[in-house]
Amino acid sequence: MRYLFSIFLVAILIFSCSPTKDTLNVSGTERELFNEKGQDTVKIASENPDDEWEIIIIDPGFNTWLRSIARPRAYYSQNFMEIRNQIWVTTWNQRVIQPARFDPNLYMLQIDYRPDIDYGYEVNYQLYNYLVYFQRKYNQRLGGPLPRI
Repeated sequence: MRYLFSIFLVAILIFSCSPTKDTLNVSGTERELFNEKGQDTVKIASENPDDEWEIIIIDPGFNTWLRSIARPRAYYSQNFMEIRNQIWVTTWNQRVIQPARFDPNLYMLQIDYRPDIDYGYEVNYQLYNYLVYFQRKYNQRLGGPLPRI
């Protein structure tokens, strides 16, 4: 099975990326979710049997953050999220190939997100929210407007 999306981030490996200052107004509740230590895996697979792709996100706190902090489904349009995902994934992939410049514990694997493929609302929703979560948790900027919730 070929994987179009693979994101493997294990927060335990990330020592040097604690935010030095809050530029995004991260609440105390959100900060608590960022500090969760338990296993938290989100897997999204293609609903169409003809497509073979999946997203695997391993980052403690993400699933809880998604359910409690992120905007609800249907808040953003699919087109809005696709545009942000394209910008953020492009920056992400550029950072993956520059491990001397960007922390390889944060940017482990490239994301194969192609603008010519309609991944549907749910995949775009999950990817968009993970990229928002990632930027807020690790105080990273992937380009475009600041990620907000």
